[in-house]
This record gives sequence, C-alpha cells and structure tokens, in this order.
Amino acid sequence: MEKIFTPNQVSKIEINPILHGINATVHVPGSKSLTNRALLVASLAEGTTVLTNALFSDDSIYFAEALQKLGFEVRLDSLHNEMTVIGLGGLIPAKNAELYIGNAGTAARFLTAFLSLGRGEFILDGDARMRERPIGDLVTALGQLGVRISNSQASTIESQVMCPPVTIQASGLAGGRAEIAGNISSQFLSGLLMVAPYARDLVELIVTTELNSKPYVDLTLKVMSDFGIDVPHQGYRRFLLRPARYLPRVTYPIESDASAASYFFAAPAVLGGRLRVENITRNIKQGDIAFLTILEQMGCRVIEGKDYVDVIGPPSLQGVDVDMRDISDTAQTLAAIAPFAVSPTRIRGIGFIREKETNRIADTCTELTRLGVEVQEHLDGMTIQPCVAIRPGSVQTYNDHRMAMAFALVGLRSPGICIENPDCVSKTFPDYFKVLEALR
Repeated sequence: MEKIFTPNQVSKIEINPILHGINATVHVPGSKSLTNRALLVASLAEGTTVLTNALFSDDSIYFAEALQKLGFEVRLDSLHNEMTVIGLGGLIPAKNAELYIGNAGTAARFLTAFLSLGRGEFILDGDARMRERPIGDLVTALGQLGVRISNSQASTIESQVMCPPVTIQASGLAGGRAEIAGNISSQFLSGLLMVAPYARDLVELIVTTELNSKPYVDLTLKVMSDFGIDVPHQGYRRFLLRPARYLPRVTYPIESDASAASYFFAAPAVLGGRLRVENITRNIKQGDIAFLTILEQMGCRVIEGKDYVDVIGPPSLQGVDVDMRDISDTAQTLAAIAPFAVSPTRIRGIGFIREKETNRIADTCTELTRLGVEVQEHLDGMTIQPCVAIRPGSVQTYNDHRMAMAFALVGLRSPGICIENPDCVSKTFPDYFKVLEALR
C-alpha cells in the first residue's frame, strides 16, 4: 500500500496527496484533557481508580510520572491504555520534589494548584517554551488562599508575568476568597476548582474577567461530579467549594479525544468522500466536538451513530465567520482547510492562544503565507482567503503538535508539503501519522 507520508530525513516528512474521495474509518486516542483531570482527581480520592482508554502521550506521561515522583502509586499499562491510581485522600507523601513537565500546560497549571495541598517545598519546571508561558494569575490566586510561591524571575506572587520554574512552599491550603482571571487560560480556574475541596475552610472563587474556553471548565466540573463533588456556581463568575472528599471509581472511562478527532473530521472537507471516527459521539463531555457544527456550516454532512460520527464532504467548501474562543484547540484545524473554501474564513475570539505551545495565531499565519495563502492576522484571530494553488514548501511546526497535525491536512490535498519536526505530535497523539495513513 502506498503511504500517505514518506520520510525524507529524521526531522521532516513529506505528505503525499490523496487524489480521490476517501472512505475510511479511524479510531483516535483518549482525551488528554480528561486523562489529566482524572489523574489529579483520582489521586485525591481515597482508594483505587482505573482509568480506561487513557491517553499515553508526552503530556499525560509527564503528569503521571510527576505523581509517581510525589509518592503516589500510579501503574501504567500502555498495552491496554489503562492507568491505575491509588489515591491517598488528599495526602501528598513527598515532602520535597523537583518536577519536570516539558511543555505540558495542563500539567503545569494543575500541579501548581495540586502541590499547594502538600507540606514541604516543591519545584516545578519545564522546557524553554514553558518558561515563557505565564502562570502569574494562578500564583496570585493561590497566594490569596495562603500559598507561598516564588520563582527566579519574580520576587513576589503579585507578578502577572511569572512563568515556571516556580517553587511552592506548601503547608496545606487554608481556604478563603480568591480572585482569578479567566482570559489567559481556563486551566488556572480548573486547577483551583479541583483542589479547593481539600482546603481547610470554604473556598470562594471569583472570576474577574471574561472566561475563555468555558467548555473546559464544564469538563472539570463534570469530572469532579463523576467523583462525587458537585460545585454550584453563579454564571461562571462565582464558585463556592466547601470541604469535601472525592470518591474513587472502580473504573473511569476516558472519552476519545475530540480535539484529535477534529483533524479527521476535517479530512473529507478537503478531499471529499466519507470518514468515520469510531468510539465518539456528539454527546460527550468535551467542548471541541462543536467543531462538527462549523463543518456543517461549511457544507459538510454529519451523521451520528450509536458510537461513531461520520462526516461527508461537500460539493464545494464554504468559508465561515466564527468565534472559536470556546473551541480554540481546533482553530488551526479550521485554518488549514480554509484555503480550500470558495470564500474567505474569519476566525475570531482566540487572542489568548498566542500564549499556548507557540504563538498559534502569528505562526499559523506565517506558515499559511509560506504556502502562498493570503491571510490577514488580527489581534483576536485571522482571515484566510481562498487559494487556487497551494505553493509547495516545508511547514515549520514550532514544536507545536497542533501545527503539525493541522498542516498535514494541507498535504493531503496539495503536493509538495513537508512537515518539519513531525515527532512533536507525541505530545498528545504519538500515532497520528500512522492513523493518517489509514485514510488511504
């Protein structure tokens, strides 16, 4: 069988176009967002929880290994995609630890909050990009709850530009009232929500700005509820968390990753034909499943079965004008297929993704331009014009898994597209290019 991609060298692969409509079925791995939330919550419960269909990727392994280094028993079975966590009821065994989490944003934010429950000194660090990703709003909020956090780049917790490495001097979480911004990353709020029930006193969280990526907060609340703690809130502005304890789950199934599925949902939009993603439906916890609605607006047909979703490509792809603040992880997917539409596409509301693994607005615009696509960069997004002839070229990925996975879609339609540093997909989807091959 001819391969979709052929290795040119270790640092680059060339995507070979598919010259016909597709008729394929694929299966994507478990959700990173759910795996990491469940790892944290299960470690706080008292007892054993088995996560099934768990994601085994760089980000989730960093998180699991950090828990192991903190003294938790976490058994990893990659053959069966299972993670077994023995929770200790809020106790963190280690009194000091140095944790390295690469460029795993969820691990950085969630562990910073989690470590506030410990007793001792903990250092959390990451790679060069992680050292540029702000965490100051979370640090400030934790400081209001009695946690001492510092780093080499700022001497006080009030610094809004603080980035890892951070040192957490923990003596348990006191409780009280804290204000948290929601316009940089919803992960700040999610981290606080998950650990707040283990504070000594009631915790009141006030969101002081517009909340971006609201479905991810809903995802956090759903996982908390699944483990026995329901959190009342007033319009996502005020959350009240009383002391409580999570209950372990015998098994906790992890949904397939909706963000990862978006690349395959998008494939028939540019190639035509039908594609089925198994083990996923529209009735899942993850907000990124709403990317299907955008594809429908572009002319695709979406058919939902009991445990699958089919996407059928349109006669011609229509451009759209969409606010993607709630599903920003799929913005690059849309950007990659937009040049094949017959009218412009405007992506709005995603200014905050400049602080992700890379500057996802500026760098997406740069790479589209490199391929001959006319694109206008805006403060909150981009406008992408139709392109009759994509220019062959190498796509820089900036060590961002979503750049690699999204721009591979361009190569499925247009010849001469190479993806630099393809191994960066190991962050969330190590077998991405192998699954992509199944489209042929």
